[in-house]
Amino acid sequence: MTYNLSPKPSSPTWEEDFRGKTKPELRRYVRLLKQQFTAEELTEQSHLIINKVQAHPQLRVANTIFLYTSIPDEVNTHELIQQLYDDGKRILLPVVVSPTEMELRLFRGWEAMECSSYGIMEPTGNYFDDYESIDFALIPGMAFDAECNRLGRGRGYYDRFLPLISRAYKLAVCFSFQFFAHIPTDKTDIKVDEVMRGEVF
Repeated sequence: MTYNLSPKPSSPTWEEDFRGKTKPELRRYVRLLKQQFTAEELTEQSHLIINKVQAHPQLRVANTIFLYTSIPDEVNTHELIQQLYDDGKRILLPVVVSPTEMELRLFRGWEAMECSSYGIMEPTGNYFDDYESIDFALIPGMAFDAECNRLGRGRGYYDRFLPLISRAYKLAVCFSFQFFAHIPTDKTDIKVDEVMRGEVF
């Protein structure tokens, strides 16, 4: 499949490209889109998105919070993790334990983190499985749509995890070019409660 990627997208949705297409096609397209932007541009967009996350009313009243430790092509969460931890919130981060499973551990500061074989910083704190106590969850993904559907990277970690935190408010974050009017979905896919995206570059 050939994509026209120049100039940079100027609209927050590209429904004409992916209605009826497959998940692998959309993942390839988003990866190509990411390559159009510099690290500085993605960092700037991350700050704008995280500023909005910090003001979210559901986060402000939450005590137990699930976050993800971002990798370079995702909305950067590192400062948010530290800020909420400093505020006295109980912060949970994922740890990949097999090719198909992840578990939660308590964040105890960056000195108690180690780099996984996937290149992701993971906590070495205590194992956590009190899913019902989680008030708020920040969810990453490859693509999202206007109906709050989510497309992951393909291993299904979050498809298995999200049903466990049914009580938590699930806020997804993404760059503007990761948001579509419609993405392909399966019956097993789990929606989030809200998608927060950056402004168009």
